[in-house]
Amino acid sequence: MKAIILAAGYATRMYPLTENTPKPLLPFRGSTVIDRIIDRINAIPGADEIFVVTNSKFYPHFCEWAAKKNNASLHVLDDGTTSNENRRGAVGDVQFVIDEKKIDDEIVVVAGDNFFTYDLREQYDVFRKTGCDTLCGKVMDDSEKIKAFAVALSDENGKVLDLEEKPAQPKSNLAIYATYFFRRDTVPLVKKYLDEGGNADLIGSFPQWLYRIRDVYVYKMNGECHDIGTIEMYEKLKEV
Repeated sequence: MKAIILAAGYATRMYPLTENTPKPLLPFRGSTVIDRIIDRINAIPGADEIFVVTNSKFYPHFCEWAAKKNNASLHVLDDGTTSNENRRGAVGDVQFVIDEKKIDDEIVVVAGDNFFTYDLREQYDVFRKTGCDTLCGKVMDDSEKIKAFAVALSDENGKVLDLEEKPAQPKSNLAIYATYFFRRDTVPLVKKYLDEGGNADLIGSFPQWLYRIRDVYVYKMNGECHDIGTIEMYEKLKEV
């Protein structure tokens, strides 16, 4: 299994903190957000390589960080973009890594700026048990906040019956978070999705397309997940 960490954002909403430092490398609880993510990925059985995809601006920062890790299975890729205006988008970056590294394997995709406390091994167990692509979800009671998420409707076994990215009228209270396990034979479908004009920016749009052509399941996590998208959120979480 290969892991792809999405870290190609410019985090302009968090300037000046992120003007010269990528958000995943900001100090966070004695390390960084991305270090915590890697610790959780390393606990997944069979995860043998980690690809961090970033942009040209922050590529040197991640290379310096990776060199200190002294980990032969950790790789940093420059997606060749330089600003929000020419970025590839999250799904575009997944395809970039697939192409660059000729990936023919299962993949786990994780957002590089999310702080989460759930165990990826539990999501992996659902992935193995079902044999299907597996999303990560949590019941959210805030009917307004959930509109900023992909929202899934599932049956009693966790099979996705409906999935919509940022719905105006959510059909359930099951919010989807940015950790995804995809089968080996799903990997080529990322290109098919993009070739058909799929949204390259929103990572949740790919599973929204995918569940219509094959079974997709949801792991209902016990824990928390926060997108560190603002200075206020960063300051709130970094020392807890």
